[in-house]
Amino acid sequence: MVLLEELLRCQLKEWYHLFQPHTIPTLFLPLPASFLSYLQGLSLSLSPDGSHSPSPAPFLLPTSASNSAFHKFPAHSTVPDPDSNFHSDSDSDSDSASEVKAPSFPELESEVEKSISALGGRVVPKLNWSAPKDATWMSPFGSLKCESFSEICLLLHSSDCIIHDLTEALPSSQDYAIQKQNEDEFQFFLALRKWVPDIRPEYEFRCFVRDKKLVGISQREVTAFYPSLLTHKDQIIDSIVDFFDQIVKPVFGSRDYTFDVYLTQKRKKVILVDFNPWGCFTLPLLFEWEELEQDREEVELRLVESNFAVRPGMKTAVPYDYLDTSEGSGWDEFFRKAELEIKRQIETGED
Repeated sequence: MVLLEELLRCQLKEWYHLFQPHTIPTLFLPLPASFLSYLQGLSLSLSPDGSHSPSPAPFLLPTSASNSAFHKFPAHSTVPDPDSNFHSDSDSDSDSASEVKAPSFPELESEVEKSISALGGRVVPKLNWSAPKDATWMSPFGSLKCESFSEICLLLHSSDCIIHDLTEALPSSQDYAIQKQNEDEFQFFLALRKWVPDIRPEYEFRCFVRDKKLVGISQREVTAFYPSLLTHKDQIIDSIVDFFDQIVKPVFGSRDYTFDVYLTQKRKKVILVDFNPWGCFTLPLLFEWEELEQDREEVELRLVESNFAVRPGMKTAVPYDYLDTSEGSGWDEFFRKAELEIKRQIETGED
């Protein structure tokens, strides 16, 4: 298990200033407790003793500060139990009358919109450690690209990776029980990273550092075979090893960790994307943790070397019947943008 100190060191806000010239431009916004509760599907209700306590809440996209309201969508839709009784019309009327009012975060929304504008109009959202990469099925663009506060909320609220950051990341450290007294002082941030277009997934790599020595490099996108990579293995290794020796190793404080990089198409410039702790919830991709912990003389690069070696990806979907697609709703906007994106790809000849 990872030490809390090592886990905290991998937070984007902790390492960003050390490597700013070598990574993607990012802005950070502290998140209030009310928004954190919203992301976890909780509402803060007043207890009999006067304190606020969290309770389950339906998923509503926030009411925009520009007075554009979004409609309710259940956070965890489930197929009705066939053995249960159906609700009568009177039950539906009662439920409708007691609908929860959509939340509003005007100050945070204002800061988010300013940050999006400052970063060129398109951003990738992330919390302290994770991006909502498991929720891209919710995006009209089919990616992490966001152009508004509501799109960011939709991705964050739909992501198990984000819930992990909020509820499980800190307790996953082996000395968490000893350090727990500082938990109330911990600050969650929304990191907005500048959207970089035309990223080619075959040039993303995860690098494994054991005892301050680079021991392994894995293709990051393991769900596809890219034949061109096989002809550039030596160049890929040389570029990443030089970047590690000159930029990462002298500065980053942990002994064991991983870092993700992106190589430009000419495989000469290396862009630092992220740091992750060794083991823990970090995926070893084309390696196994046990073999990475063995003594190694040279850096090993592993690639998907044929279509037969491709690994399955995670697919996620939501039943269409559970969506509120009425005009003016968040889902109406979602499908409108999705349709425009499909038309754009057809017109530009993109896959």
